Amino acid sequence: MLKHIDYLPVHVLGMHAVGDVTSTDYEQALQPLLNEQVKRNGQINFLLVLETNIKNFTAGAWCGHVGIGLKYFTKWRKLAIVTDQKGVREFSHLFKYILPGQYRGYRLEELDEAVRWIAEK
Repeated sequence: MLKHIDYLPVHVLGMHAVGDVTSTDYEQALQPLLNEQVKRNGQINFLLVLETNIKNFTAGAWCGHVGIGLKYFTKWRKLAIVTDQKGVREFSHLFKYILPGQYRGYRLEELDEAVRWIAEK
């Protein structure tokens, strides 16, 4: 499930992934918020707090993840992934070779640092 993190500044979109994450989560929870973010700010600063095992993402969710990345290709400014899964944090660094923008991975205990970084203008 993807839950909106609503305490972030208006120029930052944050989502908290817990339990199983499906393509429906992307379509219903994330897609409308991304559309709103782009409409309001013209770019995307995105914080993902991942407190579920990456194996809990369905294949459809991964396809949605890739599709969203490509749909907003020129809009990505900053992406922070916060998780204790080292492989996921390291994988996030590969985005810098694929998409424009800045990307960083953080451990869950570094959430405050991630929020500070993603909120910097």
